[in-house]
Amino acid sequence: MRHLLLFVTLALLTLNSSITNKAHLVNFSIASSSSDSTYNWALLPFIKIDSVNPILNPGKGSFIDPILKSKVLWEEKDVFNPAIINKGNKVYMLYRAQDKTGKPAGTSRIGLAVSTDAVHFTRILRPVLYPDNDAFKKLEWEGGCEDPRVVEDSLGTYYMTYTAFDGKIARLLVATSTDLLHWKKHGSVFANAYKGKYASLWSKSGSIVSSYKDGRIIATKINGKYWMYWGDKQIWSATSDNLISWTPVELKKNSHHQAHNMSQLKIVLPTRPGKFDSDLVESGPPGMLTDKGILLIYNSRNTRLNGDKSLNDGTYSASQVLFDKHDPTKILKRMNTSFIKPDKSYELSGQVNQVCFVEGLTKFKNKWYLYYGTADSKIAVAYCPAK
Repeated sequence: MRHLLLFVTLALLTLNSSITNKAHLVNFSIASSSSDSTYNWALLPFIKIDSVNPILNPGKGSFIDPILKSKVLWEEKDVFNPAIINKGNKVYMLYRAQDKTGKPAGTSRIGLAVSTDAVHFTRILRPVLYPDNDAFKKLEWEGGCEDPRVVEDSLGTYYMTYTAFDGKIARLLVATSTDLLHWKKHGSVFANAYKGKYASLWSKSGSIVSSYKDGRIIATKINGKYWMYWGDKQIWSATSDNLISWTPVELKKNSHHQAHNMSQLKIVLPTRPGKFDSDLVESGPPGMLTDKGILLIYNSRNTRLNGDKSLNDGTYSASQVLFDKHDPTKILKRMNTSFIKPDKSYELSGQVNQVCFVEGLTKFKNKWYLYYGTADSKIAVAYCPAK
């Protein structure tokens, strides 16, 4: 998640009422870019569950790495940025984990943990997705496999978008599974679009628009196409017929709207000077199709020079935006402030300081649970009562 920063600056207990009593109310503001003071379109408020956070810390899991051919403590350095799946009355977490040996900041692999109450998790000891001696090694080694986001189709196949990092360039890839344990890699999401011109360029953070039904996150077509929000400077969009091959949405001819490094792409969610999201915006959990539109929870980074002077430089916080469900590139509503930001010690200090990075969302037993990486080091959760 934080490669741009590096380049620029180079089992289980039941949740009970005691959690609510000890929880911390997350700061949020009743305002929006279109003067909507009701926020009836947003998912609010979220409450950090301080009595259990952080819910996942670095672990002692080990396995024989197929490339190094030696034992690796694959999650001993950091764990963060989880995807969430609700299946069979259990919550499954696919999370990014780093070792202490890979370059440049530890090789990342995707781990799996399971919970019966959405708060206390038991891990699988081996990673479920990782760099291997396969066709994708040149894209994934040795930075690794990062930042998963997972949806399913109507038949129950799971689709994971994840970042492959070779140590220099991040690229958005996709993998599929029917059991969350065994994954088939398919390579770049953009390999077949425009003769592959975007496949070799920097790309990250694929959030596929979905229907949240009975706990499941089911990819849903709009006007005959699947839609995905992606990017980690501005947010762009892409469409697909099959959830594997994606085509970025480009600008119409004679348009003067410019994208960061990719001047032909249409920006659907830009950064904003003077605000908390002045430096970058980045997709969060899968976009949620609602009767009011497409709700996208997104991450952002601030700079004091051009942004919110009340926030520290580099602060990652999250906000929400509503897109038109008939035209997923059109913004209807947008919050003027973040609704969750770092204020706990484990959010303020870590591998990257001042970070709340939201990536997993599920509805479980009449509550919404939002999972986020803290300072690129641990994982925490907040909840919102279901409306």
